[in-house]
Amino acid sequence: MRQELMSLPKGLAEEVSRNLVMVAQLIDEDPEQAYGYSRVALRLASRVAAVREAAGFAAYATQKYSEALAEFRAARRMSGGVELWPVMADCERGLGRPERALAMAGEPEVQKLDKAGQVEMRLVAAGARRDMEQLDAAIVTLQSPELASSAVHPWTARLRYAYADALLAAGRENEAREWFAKALESDKDGATDASDRLAEMDGVEFVDAFDESDDLDGSDDVDETDDVEASAGVGVDDVELDEDEDEDEFDGDDVEFDGDEDDEVEGERGGDKG
Repeated sequence: MRQELMSLPKGLAEEVSRNLVMVAQLIDEDPEQAYGYSRVALRLASRVAAVREAAGFAAYATQKYSEALAEFRAARRMSGGVELWPVMADCERGLGRPERALAMAGEPEVQKLDKAGQVEMRLVAAGARRDMEQLDAAIVTLQSPELASSAVHPWTARLRYAYADALLAAGRENEAREWFAKALESDKDGATDASDRLAEMDGVEFVDAFDESDDLDGSDDVDETDDVEASAGVGVDDVELDEDEDEDEFDGDDVEFDGDEDDEVEGERGGDKG
């Protein structure tokens, strides 16, 4: 990308670069804002392939699939590469054209992709099969040497997860659980929610260990108790017992302690389920 920007005047190149950096930083956390920065970069340098590619990914992240596809096509024409082929096919899915995505999966460009790109293309093709309600075909599409391999690559967790999800949709729960477990084992970066899916299958519900409302409720209990004492005009220090006091003046029978009184001022406890 830096080499492409060198074709621009220095000041312009720096401004475009700043916008592209913001796109990269925000695209996961705030895709709409990333999209805004991409439009600025596109307005400044629309003839730079890296800018068109960044604009494509920002549009893709905000589900503007038609716009994303146009930008990816432009970037591909400028660079001559095939790296964007899988995401272009996924844009076709997003536009409701899974048959076009499947057609792209059979094009010669796929053979030019590296291993990661080929796995990505396989995931897109399987997704297209599911879009067309061809669940068994989707499962078969995902079955591959990459799926069977015990080696862990950056794409391994997503491939195993997609396979588990397809199996579960087909009602093959035992196999699905096995593959969700394998996906979790290989998911070092938390790219999937395999742990949540496993817990859901096992009927596990998570409860927060601490709920801020508990602390607030406890404070209210103390305040309410203080208010009761204040209204009665009685505190711990207000009651003094004189051992020498005449029994007629202070008869133990005159004071009744009801253990149920404490129940009148009682705090509630509870926790939200996670």
